[in-house]
Amino acid sequence: MSLSSTLANALSGLGAASRGAEVVSANVANARTPGYGRRELGLSALSIGGQGAGVRIDGITRSVNRAILGDRRLADAAAANADARTAFLSAAEGAFGTPGSPGALGDRIAALSTALLQAASRPDSEPRLQGVLTAATDIAAKLKDITTTVQQARMDADAQAGALVKELNTTLGQVDKLNADILTERASGRDAAALMDQRQRLVDRISQIVPVREMARDHDQIALFTTGGAILLEGNPAQIGFSPVGVITPDMTLASGALSGLTINGQPVQTTDGSVLGGGLLGAALAVRDELAPAVQAQADALARNLVERVQSPTTDPTLATGAAGLLTDGGNAFLPAQPLDEVGLAGRLTVNAAADPGQGGALWRIRDGLGAATPGDSGQAAQILRLQDALDASRVPASGPFIGAARSAAGLASDVLSQIASDRLAADARQAFTAARQTSLSDLEKQDGVDTDAELQSLISIEHAYSANARVLKTVDDLMQQLLGI
Repeated sequence: MSLSSTLANALSGLGAASRGAEVVSANVANARTPGYGRRELGLSALSIGGQGAGVRIDGITRSVNRAILGDRRLADAAAANADARTAFLSAAEGAFGTPGSPGALGDRIAALSTALLQAASRPDSEPRLQGVLTAATDIAAKLKDITTTVQQARMDADAQAGALVKELNTTLGQVDKLNADILTERASGRDAAALMDQRQRLVDRISQIVPVREMARDHDQIALFTTGGAILLEGNPAQIGFSPVGVITPDMTLASGALSGLTINGQPVQTTDGSVLGGGLLGAALAVRDELAPAVQAQADALARNLVERVQSPTTDPTLATGAAGLLTDGGNAFLPAQPLDEVGLAGRLTVNAAADPGQGGALWRIRDGLGAATPGDSGQAAQILRLQDALDASRVPASGPFIGAARSAAGLASDVLSQIASDRLAADARQAFTAARQTSLSDLEKQDGVDTDAELQSLISIEHAYSANARVLKTVDDLMQQLLGI
């Protein structure tokens, strides 16, 4: 081998070692960078005319375990979905209040029963009659607060869905642009690994909004499909459509057309979690708006109806005319449902009868003598107060709502509603814990399969040895040339 070829071999070795050191340093520096794919330097023997001519740098490859990456993305979507569901159910449970907590609905109903018993022991006492009015007002106020909480959650979910759809469309466009940029870089012979890192981070975000699977295409291109089968990116990005409505009332539903659904390239698609765009944050937001919150509202409305019908019956108050409102009213009127939709939102319309409220021109003695009484009766007569108390405590089968059909007192029915919501929340908690544990496990697996700093440092030691050996060859060649020149 000539000195010139030896020199060329050593120089190529130094170049490869230098490039290898750069790759290792980049791996170590980005070991915890989200979306970073480990780089590997490709080397092969270089020969000219059948003779060894050093080492050739074939390029840098990006190493990612696509199977673990895909599973982790699906786990991210499931965890985000579970978190959103649990957050809503926890808020709903808090709105009703657990027994013993300040202002709990069940405790307020019990307080009304207690106030009626106290007033029955002293029917001539205005402070005790006022206590009944205050307790009834507190129940109405609590059910209104529950309705406000539930409908605000629906409005927040609707606004969130709008923001998520906008982000989804923007991010799909960015991934499509990166596909084109990567293709350009590859065609020019340049390294596109950094662009692939950026693309992976964008797809990670998409997978939180909508669970997706990434499919590899030629020339480092990718296509995106939802787990429900929708094409999000295949050549051109899909356009997702959604129109937030702003204010939402209990009667507004997707089925009635009052709320917006989702579209893909102008074609309507279902919004449930099992649909083509369900399962992630977007699916959870629409589930809260269209399923979870309306279900809680329906239970609150059924409870409100049960309370109203207990106290507006002529059996409870013989002074009431047919169709007249009792102590609790539907916005000041009797509740006379002509169709099921009349009950929707009743919890938010519940008020105390103005005839018994001095603040609205009524009189407290009507709680004692009957809401339909024209003049005060015997101040020592407690029969009407006891009928109200008996109506609250009587076991009665609810006329509506998702209940089992068993007879319940008013307080018992409130306990059933809270129990159902708490049960749903506990189930959501269990699902949240499972999805969080799975997400953590897959994230750990992904990290283990990523950059191993110990292995990288071992590679760096080997690179340093190769660099030193090639430098020693150069020094030897230099010494030989100096000796030849000195002859």
